[in-house]
Order: sequence, then structure tokens, then C-alpha cells
Amino acid sequence: MGKEMAEMHNNQRRRIFGLNPNIFFLGLVSFFTDVSSEMIFTLVPLFLANVLGAAPVIIGFVEGVAESTASLLKIASGWLSDKMGKRKVLAFIGYAFSTLAKPVMYVANTWWLVLGVRFTDRFGKGIRTAPRDALVAESVSSAERGKGFGFHRAMDTAGAALGLVLAAAVVFFLQRGSVELAPATYRWLVLAGICPAVAALFVFLFIREAKNSDTGGAADAVCIGDSVAGKAGFDNRYWMFLAIMFLFTLGNSSDAFLVLRAQNLGNSVLSILLMLVLFNAAYAIVSVPAGIRSDRVGRKRVIVAGWSLYGFTYLGLAVASESWQVWLLFALYGVYYGLAEGVARALVADLVPAEKCGMAYGIFHGVVGITLLPASVIAGWLWQVVSPAAPFYFGAGLAFMAMLGLLLLIRE
Repeated sequence: MGKEMAEMHNNQRRRIFGLNPNIFFLGLVSFFTDVSSEMIFTLVPLFLANVLGAAPVIIGFVEGVAESTASLLKIASGWLSDKMGKRKVLAFIGYAFSTLAKPVMYVANTWWLVLGVRFTDRFGKGIRTAPRDALVAESVSSAERGKGFGFHRAMDTAGAALGLVLAAAVVFFLQRGSVELAPATYRWLVLAGICPAVAALFVFLFIREAKNSDTGGAADAVCIGDSVAGKAGFDNRYWMFLAIMFLFTLGNSSDAFLVLRAQNLGNSVLSILLMLVLFNAAYAIVSVPAGIRSDRVGRKRVIVAGWSLYGFTYLGLAVASESWQVWLLFALYGVYYGLAEGVARALVADLVPAEKCGMAYGIFHGVVGITLLPASVIAGWLWQVVSPAAPFYFGAGLAFMAMLGLLLLIRE
């Protein structure tokens, strides 16, 4: 008994702000990475449209290919991490690929070169995402899984918010309230964004495989839903959830179209960056409470609330006629992300056996990523051929259909 008490004391002492060290440091990796990515990639749609003169359908194609082509790697890397029993090394390699790609944006002068950079960056994400999410899941007990993913999403989003604030400062000093993005401004953003990406790689020195973490044996129990604990394969609910995610994602095109819509309604580059700061602030604030709430009342209720809000937000973006309305809609969009993103990942861990956790996340992210190609191309076509409002009507409709599917077909 005394030994158990000593071990419990050690585990508690080793926690950082009440969190398993892996959760804290993986959050820090995502924080630095998103500071960098938001500075460099958030304005890529405006760089393509304003500087390189690319059409909306090309912008949708670039963003869709970047996400979808690399998505097959998420499946492979998830499977490989299960086979190796190693998550950290694959996650590190993925982050390293993204870091190496970013400086090339400084010399990008054609849309296909931008496509190459975006593909390489997403290639890295394809390698790292499933192993990293499996490492998050395996570093906490099932009772704290929502909180763990919520914290990770919050840190990721806080980094995005800081990156956008820094980007807004650069834009303010270089071009003030100009509606279109200037080439020189974008190059400064690329230079400033490289340093935090490098810092993220050094944080990996403090991350361990989950079997060495202080979870008190939690790693042996995670990723096992009660109804699938004895099964060798995936629960049918898992495949049904993937089908519902496919439907939802088909209408959830790249966020590049939100940026284009904001500019379409007369907002300056600086205003758009500040809107995105508001979006990420709302996302970060909501993520942890939403994760904790899902631990108590179930994942499905929280996801349905998020998807409902997403549908109404997209309807708002479709009918918006004044630039000020976009501020409120971006804030609501952040609340949707905070409610649904981390909780959906926690739900995946609830539905699959522990030994296939990496593969499950790989397939999940693969389905979402692959679907982004047709989703973004459809959105670009609707924008160009019908109207800038059309992609948002389409996305709202599919969101409400997916919400009904989740309510009626998924049992927790």
C-alpha cells in the first residue's frame, strides 16, 4: 500500500499543470508549429489570388490536392506506428518535413510551385497526424481522454492565434489597410514564420513513448470502447462514423474559402487576419471545456452541438452582405471547431481496439483529408460558376444531414 501511494505521489509530481508531460509537450509542439503555419500559409489563398492571379477553382484545387494526396500517408503511418509500437519517431519525421518545406514559399512565383510546397507540408502532416493522435490517446486514461485532446487542440489553436497576431502586426507595418496582399509583405511573413517551426522540433526532446509515460497503466486501457474490447477488428460504429464524417467533410471545403469570402465582402488583409485571431481565440477557449464535457455526457452530444453551429455559421456566410457580419461568423466558426474537433478524435479512440489505435486514426484522417479534394474543387466551382454564397449553402445542407446521421446511427 505504501509503495502504491509513493507511485501515485510520483505520478502526480511529474505532471505539468495537472497534465501528463506528453500531453503538455505535444501541445507545445503544436503551439509552435501553428504559430509558424498561420504566418506562412493562412494568406496563401490571397497570395494565389492577389499576387499570382489564380482563379478560385485553382485555389480550391491547390488546397484540395495538398490535403487529399498526402492523406493516404495518414493511413500508412498509422498502420506503421502500430506495427513498430513507436509513435514519436514518425511524428517527428512528419513535423520535420513540414519545417523543411516552409522556406520555399519565399521564392514561390507560380501556383504549381505553391502546390508543391503545400503538398510537402501536408505530406509531413500525413506522416505525423495518426501517430501523434495515438500518442495523445495512449498518454491518458479513458476518463481524461476528452480533456487530453481538448488541451492539445487548445494549444494548437493558441499557437494559431499568436501566429495570426504576429502576421497582423507585419501586415499593419508594411501595408496597413490595403485590401490586397503585397508580395513583399508575404515574403516577410515567410521569414518570420520559419523560427517557431524549428523550435517545435526541439520540443520533441521532452516527449516519450506512452509506455514510458506517467499514466499509471492508462496506456494499456485506452482506445478500447466497452463494446469492442474483445474484438480483433473495428467496431461497426467506427465505420459508420467514418461514413458520416465523409458526408460532413464533402461540404466542409478548405477554410481558404472563408478567407476569400471575407475579402469578397470588402474586408482588408489586416481585418481578415484579426478575424482569424478571433476565430482561433474562440476555438482555444472552448476546446478544453468541450473535451471535459464530453468525458461526462458523451461525445455525440457535444459533436452534434458543434455541427449544428457549423451549419448555421455557413448559412450566415452565404447570406452575409456587410463586412462586419463576418466578424461574428468567424467567432461562431471557432466555437464549432472547439466543440467538435478534439471530441471527434476522442470518439475515434472510444470505438477501436488499443492495438489498432494508430491505424484507426490514420483511416479517420485519411477519409477526411481525401474528401477535402472533391469538397474544395466543388466549392471552387460553385463559387466561380454560381456565386460566392453557393459553397456555403452546400456545406450547410450536408452538415445538417451529417448531424442527423450521427444522432440516429451512432450509439455510444
